[in-house]
This record gives sequence, structure tokens and C-alpha cells, in this order.
Amino acid sequence: MKNLPSVTIWGTRTPRREFLYVNDMVRACTHVMNLEKSIYEKHLDLMCSHINVGAGEDLTIKKLAETVKDAVGYQGEIELDPDKPNGSPRKLMDSRRLTNFGWKPEVALKEGLIKSYKLFLKHKDKS
Repeated sequence: MKNLPSVTIWGTRTPRREFLYVNDMVRACTHVMNLEKSIYEKHLDLMCSHINVGAGEDLTIKKLAETVKDAVGYQGEIELDPDKPNGSPRKLMDSRRLTNFGWKPEVALKEGLIKSYKLFLKHKDKS
């Protein structure tokens, strides 16, 4: 929005992260809530009943930065500051339980970024 000539991201750009569009999270919760009890109980036991919700794939911070740049139409350069920390090397959910229930995300990362950015621009001056 400010048309800066560059933005700086921390670290080496090699850590990996997973992202999920909020509407996919809502669909996942609704999917699980609507499961027949027998199906739910077949895949989970009472002592270990958590269900991770994730897209099932991750990408590097470098790829994320490039995808965000493309999604918002940024024309500047992406620089890195390797002296800053990387954070955790990888964050990826094991969503096999949920996919075994027949759920999968519908919104790809770039599509979700574009939708989110358009919504942000629509409401940025209203707060």
C-alpha cells in the first residue's frame, strides 16, 4: 500500500509454515460436528480425541513472501536479514484424522491471500 522499494523479512527464508484459510477452518469444524457418532468414535478414542486442522502442506518463508507479493501486487524487492532469528524450522499439522473423515481444504493459499487482502482493503478505513 505504501509502495516501498523493499520489505525485509527475518531469517534465512528456509523455515516452513502451513496456512489454512479461515473458511476452511469453519468447514472442518462443521464437518466434524456433523459426523455420525459411530464414525467419529471409530477413528478416535476418548483419551486422544484431538483433531488437527491443516492444509496438509507447508512452504518456505521465501515461497510465502513471493506468494504474498504476487497476491497483493507488490512491485518492490524482498530482502532478507539473516542476522534475525528464523523461528521454528517447521510447523506442519498432521491432519490425517480429519482427512480420514473425508474433509479437505478448498481454498488454496494464493486465493486465500487475495480474498483476505481485498477484504482488508475494503475495510481498512472503517476502523
